[in-house]
Amino acid sequence: MINYNHLETIEKVDGSSIHPRALVYKGAQIGRGVVVGPNAIVGPNVVLADSVQIGPGALVLGKTSVGEGTQISPYATVGAPPQDLKYKGEETEVRIGKNNRICEYVNISLGTVGGGGVTTIGDNNLLMAYTHVAHDCMIYNNCVFANGVHLAGHVLVHNNVTFGGISGAHQFCHFGERAMVAAGSIVVQDVPPYCLVQGDRARISGLNVVGLRRSDLPKERLADIKNVFKILYNENLTLEDAVQRIKTEIPESVQREGILNFILTSHRGICR
Repeated sequence: MINYNHLETIEKVDGSSIHPRALVYKGAQIGRGVVVGPNAIVGPNVVLADSVQIGPGALVLGKTSVGEGTQISPYATVGAPPQDLKYKGEETEVRIGKNNRICEYVNISLGTVGGGGVTTIGDNNLLMAYTHVAHDCMIYNNCVFANGVHLAGHVLVHNNVTFGGISGAHQFCHFGERAMVAAGSIVVQDVPPYCLVQGDRARISGLNVVGLRRSDLPKERLADIKNVFKILYNENLTLEDAVQRIKTEIPESVQREGILNFILTSHRGICR
């Protein structure tokens, strides 16, 4: 934890703009063109790449690295201690990639030793107001989290996943590429790629049609994904039988193998 009674500010470097009322610890690494707003706090183990923007009142603490062009809005908290009773102050991390937008009152927690020690967010993600990303989560690229999304610890989110507002994910849940979670859903099992889930103890309600339209996949691959979905969800088969039929009937492709690998490596079981 930062001792707020012993803060020392650094001088402006390389065209950065640090408001006089911002508190930036010595030891923080500040890139070119960084903007730090009034009443923001940047801790001594923080690395801000070029063109990062830290809004008024935001806290960037712990061992946290923030990639180029990422915007952290007012009153967000990044790198706070994990909300985990097992955490005893170990040195763990948050790693955030490029060009993310982290909106007001978002909270992103440090990792824990038991979960690998790192909370990771990739590139080009949008985290809307009041989103919570708990310890040891791993978020890939181009994902959207609407207002009030809550991810428990150890959640894995692949590329291009969309979460509707006030939805939540149980610990250790995985979300496949281009999955979509409807607003208000509570997800307690893994969501396969390209699928749409909704409801309390969320269930599959179809394919993420909008996400697939935006994917630029060839028509043949889109047809394969639809046929995989039919076998998996519309044929009243056991999971084992569905997997065998998919292997037999659907041509091999990156998309087919991605779905099969997701199913076969699921630890919590998939939503059905």
